[in-house]
Amino acid sequence: MSDVKWLISREIPHLRRYARALARDRDEADDLVQDCLERAIRKHHQWRRRGSIRSWLFRTLYRTFINGQPRRTRERAQLPVDGPYEGIHERLREPPRQEDHLAWQDMAAALGRLPDQQRAALLLIALEGMSYDEAADILAVPVGTVRSRLSRAREALRTANIRPKSSVELRRVK
Repeated sequence: MSDVKWLISREIPHLRRYARALARDRDEADDLVQDCLERAIRKHHQWRRRGSIRSWLFRTLYRTFINGQPRRTRERAQLPVDGPYEGIHERLREPPRQEDHLAWQDMAAALGRLPDQQRAALLLIALEGMSYDEAADILAVPVGTVRSRLSRAREALRTANIRPKSSVELRRVK
């Protein structure tokens, strides 16, 4: 079990990055990763050592995200809209000073407007550098579906004319 915990711990930064991009909320993403890790440790015996632990963890994280959406929607509906802490993160944050930062904010907003399934496919391939086969395994869909979702996501970003202006670019993986 300790070797499994070590393997799992190596993937935490990648899981956090993916969760933040999926959830679009830092606290929600941290909760998502915590739920994923708790399930992974509790059900580590379900991981087949032949397969990639990374794919298994990302699949667990994605399923946790998808299965938690109805709960999150209910919780959001119960929160007061004009409470004293509404928008506190925006008020505490310094205004952006660099053009790259603004471009990345535009990119994040455009990613946030993508349907969850398209965003998930795009992030796995462009952000996490996974192959189409790995992404298909994580999302539990055929490779052709991953290609289709990725194509639609890229087209939506092109239509929105969103391109990062720094040296880091979304890369094409085939």
